[in-house]
Amino acid sequence: MNFLINGKEFDLFNKSYTMGILNITPDSFSDGGKYIKTEEALKRALNIINEGADIIDIGAESSRPGATPVSEEEELNRIIPVLNLLKGNVDIPISIDTYKSKVAEESIKRGATIINDIYGFKKDKDMAKVVADTGVYCVLMHMRRDPNNMHENPKYKNVLVEVINELEESIEIALKCGVKKEKIILDPGIGFAKDFNHNLELLKKIEEFKKLGYPLLLGVSRKRFIGEILGTEPSDRLEGSLAVASYIASSTPAILRVHDVKETSKTLKIINAINGFRE
Repeated sequence: MNFLINGKEFDLFNKSYTMGILNITPDSFSDGGKYIKTEEALKRALNIINEGADIIDIGAESSRPGATPVSEEEELNRIIPVLNLLKGNVDIPISIDTYKSKVAEESIKRGATIINDIYGFKKDKDMAKVVADTGVYCVLMHMRRDPNNMHENPKYKNVLVEVINELEESIEIALKCGVKKEKIILDPGIGFAKDFNHNLELLKKIEEFKKLGYPLLLGVSRKRFIGEILGTEPSDRLEGSLAVASYIASSTPAILRVHDVKETSKTLKIINAINGFRE
């Protein structure tokens, strides 16, 4: 089954893809402040495309642990100028990393075709309706609490079962509001309300999520658990990020949300070729 996003075909159940991260925030954990100026954001967006990204994901509010919440107005003030500049300059799908329905709605008007919600439609009661009414794709991620307190002693009796069950709650919210099944992508939320062992357990059993019948997206790039294994800061986690991306793509097709676009794109080209998808 092929998915048509922004006029481009994606074989999400059989092939892995690269989603390049564009953080227009002052405080993201890895690249905060680098692309806060609109002109710098446009330059980075074009570089992301040239480096081989299949999708670009724009975020205007950091979701790192302890991040300061951003008002709807401020988020729009950051995103809209960038989207206005990207219009006509970008030919790959644009995803917006937001949990606010108004931000989603205004972004869709300006060309966004994917809404990436870290709360899985559980924060803003109007988000599912906006997605349903506009017919865009959505990413439903798993998280408990909020970014500023999600790491306060996260507890699971069975992390895999509980994450799957809570993702199914998000799916139910979406479907009840009229979002079509084929427009839903799931994200287990690696690094969100999970400790070191929870993250490794979910990765080890990542194939189990295929049983839900939806495409997968994972954001593992430069995450804390990689730093804990390697003893490195976020800027020195390339090899670890590529190792995890390779493990995921070898286990199950997925969209990989990453900072290091060029390196990840090349890595996935090799894995896709081995699996019979040579470009």
